[in-house]
Amino acid sequence: MGLAAYDIVGRDGAWHVDHDGEVRNTYQTKEAAFEAAVAAASLAMRQGHSVRLTVPESQNAVGAENSGG
Repeated sequence: MGLAAYDIVGRDGAWHVDHDGEVRNTYQTKEAAFEAAVAAASLAMRQGHSVRLTVPESQNAVGAENSGG
């Protein structure tokens, strides 16, 4: 097996999961992108891959375009 790498990329209001250089979906929050990446990483782990997940810092806690504050 190999490495399954998931990198959360984007900016407030437009987050993505980069997996093997491919980005498919847009998420409104960094947290939503993280949850999608964790689900994919869990499947990869069950298949025997090693897993790496990276999440960058952002200006607000959830990475939403408008956090209400």
